[in-house]
Amino acid sequence: MKKLLQSKYWWLACIILLVAINWLASFVPLRFDLTQEKRYTLSPATKKLIRSLGDRVTITVFLDGEMQAGFKKLSNSTREMLKEFKELNASNVQFGFTKPAAEAGSGGITADSLLKLGLKPTNVRVRAKAGESEEQRYLFPGAMITYGNRVETVDLLQGQDMTGGIQSLNNAEALLEYKFAHAIQKITAGQVPVIGYLVGNGEPLSYNVYDLIERTLKPNYGFGFVPIDSVPVIPHDFNALMIVKPTQPFTDAQKLKLDQYVMQGGKIFWLVDRLYAEMDSLMRKQSDFVAFDRGLNIDDLLFKYGVRINGDLVQDLQCDQLPMVVGNYGDKPQMDLQPWQYFPLVTASNNNPISGNMDRVLTIFPNSIDTVKAPGIRKTVLLASSANARSLSTPAIVSLNSVKTEDDLKTFNLKHLPIAVLLEGRFTSLYTNRLSQGSMDTLAGIYKQPFRAATAEESKMIVASDGDIVANVVTQKEGPLPMGYNQFTNYQYANKDFLLNSIEYLVNPTGILDTRSKSFTLRVLDPAAVEENKTLWQLINIGVPIGLILVFGAIWQALRRRKYR
Repeated sequence: MKKLLQSKYWWLACIILLVAINWLASFVPLRFDLTQEKRYTLSPATKKLIRSLGDRVTITVFLDGEMQAGFKKLSNSTREMLKEFKELNASNVQFGFTKPAAEAGSGGITADSLLKLGLKPTNVRVRAKAGESEEQRYLFPGAMITYGNRVETVDLLQGQDMTGGIQSLNNAEALLEYKFAHAIQKITAGQVPVIGYLVGNGEPLSYNVYDLIERTLKPNYGFGFVPIDSVPVIPHDFNALMIVKPTQPFTDAQKLKLDQYVMQGGKIFWLVDRLYAEMDSLMRKQSDFVAFDRGLNIDDLLFKYGVRINGDLVQDLQCDQLPMVVGNYGDKPQMDLQPWQYFPLVTASNNNPISGNMDRVLTIFPNSIDTVKAPGIRKTVLLASSANARSLSTPAIVSLNSVKTEDDLKTFNLKHLPIAVLLEGRFTSLYTNRLSQGSMDTLAGIYKQPFRAATAEESKMIVASDGDIVANVVTQKEGPLPMGYNQFTNYQYANKDFLLNSIEYLVNPTGILDTRSKSFTLRVLDPAAVEENKTLWQLINIGVPIGLILVFGAIWQALRRRKYR
């Protein structure tokens, strides 16, 4: 080795050695993620999913060609992540990047086909070549996944507020692993969870839940109605139960069925309006009205599980807009979009797997929620008001002009009032030591379901204080609109994403949803500091490399003189 290094061909030996090391490294891929948020590290659940694929999954990403820097960064991050997928299972993961075909028959997927698959275009300004003017193009920031004869799409910007600019693209980048892993899990699953929709206490069955039932639950899960008065016990064939905006009080017999469903390991997604407050009443009367308590008789049940829905209405300065009369133009009323504080736009006050990295959720006359002491139960606030909210206690008056003066604005001083809460742990029954021996024998004998005083294992439930989160508006022209859609501003809020994420968290034990809590920190330069120290950093960037080369050259010459002196 010493003779080789002293020969005149030492540089050739170094090149051969480097090539050999790189060739061997290609068989043993090794990388270190030194980022604080572990940006480039896949979760154990994702790795297990990809390694367990038994057949080929083909992923086609429609982020190719000329695009703005933010979308280019999203495209590069997608490519890097899919490369990691392929390293985990090279034989069963195939991916490629392309642009939608200009017309049918040209060998690619057209924009019309992508629209039919559910992918939405984004209008961007791009420059095809240097020196040319910018032009408007439609970009489809999404992907199509095929597995056998199944097809699933991934919308990379779904659930993001695109008015947020680079921050929204950063959130979309943070959700890449979840969206692709969830889509692959969904398309390769042999069976899907079954969701029950409780009926019997005035829950809506009209076109106002058409988007919930027909467009959301049925296409993604097994689905069935659960008439609570027609079944002795709630069947455990249902992995989760949805209770959507009940309007009639629950009896003790009904509450016992719900309680024992939970004790047997069932999951419940509560969407409850404690107060009666409807826009129909306001529009019909065109005057103030009092929101009154529905008397649902479930306060003790929810209190036992760890929450209390308060008898108030939450108003927020971060709210949706509705058309209102602002004056008259001749003999005709003049309409304009105005903030409507009774429709708060709520977000996650923490980075949780369900609602983190997500756009705002539209609520309609929500109540606030308090968490109460429940041994062994962990509480996580999923949705909360902004830092500029207020609570109208019972009797809560709904008025068209609830904010009239500057003094009214000063009353919006409450921060992050909870609207939706996740409960996790071992729940205890409300009916422990309250049932007669005869009732317990009936449960054990006739219904083949012994009374349980607590869940055998940890369980979950979600409580939201607004049933309209999953409701949709119905218009004469377009029929049922998507949930969370404002037909006056044409803006789509993230209500459906919150619903699907919530159900997925309740029924999917693999942990894939936990990847939604991954966050990428935008480390943006301080413009003021850049301007102040601009000359210094320019000198460092130019002078330091030159100085290092001169120092290295001087050392090299000194060593040569010493060797051949």
